[in-house]
Amino acid sequence: MDAAAQRVAGTEQLVHWSRQAVTVIDLDGVDRLVIGRHTSCELVVDDAQVSRRHAVLERVAGGWTAADLGSRNGTTLNDSPLLTSAPIYDTDVIGIGDSRFGIRGTERRSDSPTKVGPAPPALTRRERDVLVALVGPTRTGDVLRDPASTREMAASLYVSEAAVKQHLGRLFDKFGIVDGDRRRVRLANEALRRGAIRLTDLQIAPSQS
Repeated sequence: MDAAAQRVAGTEQLVHWSRQAVTVIDLDGVDRLVIGRHTSCELVVDDAQVSRRHAVLERVAGGWTAADLGSRNGTTLNDSPLLTSAPIYDTDVIGIGDSRFGIRGTERRSDSPTKVGPAPPALTRRERDVLVALVGPTRTGDVLRDPASTREMAASLYVSEAAVKQHLGRLFDKFGIVDGDRRRVRLANEALRRGAIRLTDLQIAPSQS
């Protein structure tokens, strides 16, 4: 990718790879840049997959960070879900819709891309519904105190408790939650940490089937 965009020595630049072109934006003097579909954003991306205010890049001491702004489709960092603010290095690639972004010429550099944790396992639609029902009621910040009970999940999903337990069993296996205390709490936190569900999902009622 870097070969497609010429870097000017001594400057920091944001490289934007889209389906149509490669664009290089000089970041000298820029401290904050919001990326989104709305015209109020510093960088407007005309893509239906991009939220009105999708993500933000901010200059910090010694470099830059990227954070998702609660977008519908999420932001990735090196193909993994970006769930919290993360530092950005020369080798990192930020994904927003069909676009890819990278900051080049930063003072802090890394020989390998930033790691943001493992990707979530493949889930069926109903397994995802179960996770939303598990996490939704009692999320506080980024940590769950008490996720929904099996009875509460069954009521919200219009299924039996036995069916919920079957789905939970498969989800424990997929997320590597071994026997032990507070397995539902651990599953809920892993689902959020690995991007299996997003904060915006918790505002949408699960599908009935």
